[in-house]
Amino acid sequence: MTPSDDPARETAPAQPADLAAGPPSMAAQIYDALRVRLITGRIMPGVPFSTRGLARELEVSQTPVRDALARLAAEGAVEIRSKRRITVPEMTRTRYDDLMRCRLLLEPAAAAHALPLIGPATVKRLVAIDADIDTALANGNVEAYMRDNFRFHFLIYRAAAQPITLRLIETLWAQFGPFMRVIYGFSGTAQLLDRHQEAITAIRAADAGALHRAILEDINDGMRLIEQGALSTRLSI
Repeated sequence: MTPSDDPARETAPAQPADLAAGPPSMAAQIYDALRVRLITGRIMPGVPFSTRGLARELEVSQTPVRDALARLAAEGAVEIRSKRRITVPEMTRTRYDDLMRCRLLLEPAAAAHALPLIGPATVKRLVAIDADIDTALANGNVEAYMRDNFRFHFLIYRAAAQPITLRLIETLWAQFGPFMRVIYGFSGTAQLLDRHQEAITAIRAADAGALHRAILEDINDGMRLIEQGALSTRLSI
């Protein structure tokens, strides 16, 4: 079984090399949990939260929560104004352009690099996840779409076995996820498209160029949705 064939890894953030030899610390576990919440849009822009509130929700002390939030703040995913007021940074045009430029540079290349390492078991899981995405779109379930879209993309990216690149991509998604959650919540799922069938076809054909294009266009489709003005006034860029 290759790493990408392990279902338990679908939503698990990449682990740095120094953590791979043993179990992660409490702070690292909380950091991973909060990062997944950001990536999948479960932490929303404009809704402040506190260290104490998160500690109570996660049933841990405040110290590892503070440590995890400090890491996320250093990555630009949250802003710590005080221990009682932590928020997702405002999305500006400059920040948006920079995030998208990095996504377009890293993600298609990561997918193409992963292609030779994607086995039949992973393809089978990608097909199943894509079916879940179709169901979420049909039902207007934004939360499920965000979660399953993350599962689909990162199942591909993890196959490349490039932990540094994967962490960089996760950092971009952690900054972009809350913003996209608001957009999708505002506009609904009717306008959402995905290039996942194209990506699966490219994987089955072992066509790295086609897979690169499918991921690139999948990202571009999201950009076009934003450019069409499907944003709340508060988050306009």
